[in-house]
Amino acid sequence: MAGIEEVAKLAGVSTATVSRALSGRGHVSPGSKAKVQDAAARLGYVVSSNASSLASGRTRNIGVVVPFLNRWFFSSVLEGAQQALLRRGYDLTLYNLSGDGQERSSVFEHFLLRQRVDAVIAVSLELTEPEVARLHELGKPLVGVGGPIPGVRTLTIDDAAVARLATEHLIGLGHRRIAHIGGDLEFDVDFHLPTNRRLGYEGALRDAGIEPDSRLFAPADFTIRGGFHATKQLLGAPHDRPTAIFAASDEMAIGSILAARELGLVVPRDVSIVGIDDHDLSDFFGLTTVAQFPRLQGEKAVDVLMDELEPAVGETPRPAATQLPYELRVRSSTARPPE
Repeated sequence: MAGIEEVAKLAGVSTATVSRALSGRGHVSPGSKAKVQDAAARLGYVVSSNASSLASGRTRNIGVVVPFLNRWFFSSVLEGAQQALLRRGYDLTLYNLSGDGQERSSVFEHFLLRQRVDAVIAVSLELTEPEVARLHELGKPLVGVGGPIPGVRTLTIDDAAVARLATEHLIGLGHRRIAHIGGDLEFDVDFHLPTNRRLGYEGALRDAGIEPDSRLFAPADFTIRGGFHATKQLLGAPHDRPTAIFAASDEMAIGSILAARELGLVVPRDVSIVGIDDHDLSDFFGLTTVAQFPRLQGEKAVDVLMDELEPAVGETPRPAATQLPYELRVRSSTARPPE
């Protein structure tokens, strides 16, 4: 097989330029990069990952840690991160921490501390001080997604503000009896997403002069099935049923739409429903939602991580915490309440 010298000769550049162009590290002009890639393809040259690792001390592999893999949000963040890493010539190793606490301990005390990954992205995990310290001791850059982590560059979403926006949309339409489907205690961990979204919901109600009613809250598990059963409880009574439901995730909101239909109710004529996420199925169900762009979150996490792994000369350091965007998307599942 051809070597790096042959590629450099054919492309008319130095071996150092070939190395930078094919590794993705360091600046190479678009024209030179194209010449190198064309020469490498014509000669069948492939960069040796072992040689590259020995020369740089890097594995070009990033560890991504998520609490759940069977949820649309987390798989979407992972998809965004993976695509961004592939564009930069990095591999990804996934650690799914859906098991018990011992599983999490094993990952942080053994797997991530071995020389297998160059850096770590933690998604919706509130890392402890010892976990952060161990990674920093080994010089492994760390980026968090979902909430603030002391001593770690993070991408954060204001869950209370997101919930407030969804609830204020319903209030603005004239709804007063607004129910909320949130997470149960099992999901109120790490960044306390269910609690923060409930606080945002209740804050919006109080600001509108509406006292929150505990009877209008139903816990669920952030799944379509969970939202379906919670909505059956909220809408099952024929009197004083809510005219609107704010679900803390789109999957639960979709479950709400299906439950309302099974009860013979028409959405939004009889009940308005709003969620959070902008799930791939939201448009199909006409679901009004607050988009939080999970794939973009994964891409941004990689951008921040590359600043740590491959800092550009003279680049201004980014802030420790970066706020993530969100946006209300109004569709056909919300309308003014029935007269």
